[in-house]
Amino acid sequence: MKRGSARMLMLMLMIGGALIWLLHTVRIKVRQTPQGTPCPGPGSLELPDGTFTFRLDPAAFRAEFPQLQSYRCRELIPGDGVCTGPPGPPLLLLAVKSHPASSARRATARRTWARPGVLGGYRVRAVFLVGVSPEPRHMALLGRESGLYGDVVLWDIAESHHNLSLKERCFLRWVGARCGQADFIFKGDDDEFVNPPALVPYLRQTPDASHVIHGNIQRHAVVFRGGKYRVSSALFPQDTYPDFPAGGGFLLPRASVPALAAASERIPVFPLDDVYLGFLALAAGLRYRHDARFRVYGMKDELCLYGEAFVVHGVSLGRAEEVWRGLYTERRCNGMGPLPS
Repeated sequence: MKRGSARMLMLMLMIGGALIWLLHTVRIKVRQTPQGTPCPGPGSLELPDGTFTFRLDPAAFRAEFPQLQSYRCRELIPGDGVCTGPPGPPLLLLAVKSHPASSARRATARRTWARPGVLGGYRVRAVFLVGVSPEPRHMALLGRESGLYGDVVLWDIAESHHNLSLKERCFLRWVGARCGQADFIFKGDDDEFVNPPALVPYLRQTPDASHVIHGNIQRHAVVFRGGKYRVSSALFPQDTYPDFPAGGGFLLPRASVPALAAASERIPVFPLDDVYLGFLALAAGLRYRHDARFRVYGMKDELCLYGEAFVVHGVSLGRAEEVWRGLYTERRCNGMGPLPS
């Protein structure tokens, strides 16, 4: 072989080896990327949280959940009297997701933890956030409740699991328009025990309470591809979510509402309401404070543990009344007295 041909062959082998090494290195880097995802399409949104960059493609959301993206909030019962009244103590608003059929749950809440009053220098007021049911009897009962108590907001949203995210979005608009004076907002469900007499001291004693979202914070929760909380890879190809407060119960300070509402105008509506709030909070640049006393998961059913908790999820109607009576009427736990005023 001629010397020139040998040099050429050697050069080609070196180049080939370098290419193989480069491809192998790139492949390793792709494998090691925590959230290896396809390149975002035109118009995709990128939300970095310091660990991952989350990508949302509005076109994918319009294709899979068009009704969530196109709905415009329309109030059938506006709840415009919930936050009215003369100036007074700071307002803690209990915003409770409910179903038209859940009149017994709302009645129990109104007799116990959701009754209006003044606790520890805070005015406490509840509002029930409801969509529509195809059952006329349920809607008639809801209308009577609204007339009696004035604590219902009804949107023309069909009640469904995915439409809970629309309640989240519409509630942010409602607060901005009709309850901007609420200093803190507790968001929860009607199938739980809420403990305002414990929430109020927490707010008074936490130095940065008005600057963060409070709750049981889920850190980079895994995306489920099956079951009730299923999210398809086409909609969201990444494996984990941004941090979010578990939807069973969390606290929003007043200062967070405008930023969350503004984010809801540009972030596509995610079909899981607690994850949706996590995306909104990330887009708004808001911070969290975790506290395990937001008992949104299982807890031993002992009376005094309820007294320490801010919220306990999944409590039966009878048990919620027993707990309230035991803590604040019969005072069967040390340190539990009459409701503070």
